[in-house]
Amino acid sequence: MAEAFVGTWNLKESKNFDDYMKALGVGFATRQVGGMTKPSTVIAVDGDVITLKTLSTFKNTEINFKLGEEFDETTADDRKVKSLVTLDGGNMVHVQKWDGKETTLVREVSGNALTLTLTLGDVVCTRSYVKAE
Repeated sequence: MAEAFVGTWNLKESKNFDDYMKALGVGFATRQVGGMTKPSTVIAVDGDVITLKTLSTFKNTEINFKLGEEFDETTADDRKVKSLVTLDGGNMVHVQKWDGKETTLVREVSGNALTLTLTLGDVVCTRSYVKAE
């Protein structure tokens, strides 16, 4: 259930994020800042609405959605995408589609660790978060 994802998650480690941002088409300056930023993700559930906030010194974003219902999202790098979030085998799977492209963000919780796997084509980025006390 989505409750497993509830909490504040602080970025601990990131692998291949610059390549992922490049694949998205993010410019050099934004990639430099994005690569240095250590965001926190705050996930809350209220009834059937899930709120996912990403907070950092660079930019804050917030999305509200219901599982299995497509919604419009403006990403941190200003892409306008159609998003769909589902639960699959205990993972939260977030698919973004825009301009004929598609990226998948899979969140997986194990104890107080959250792993975010970002995939675009053959580029895979892993970001590891630890739950705040």
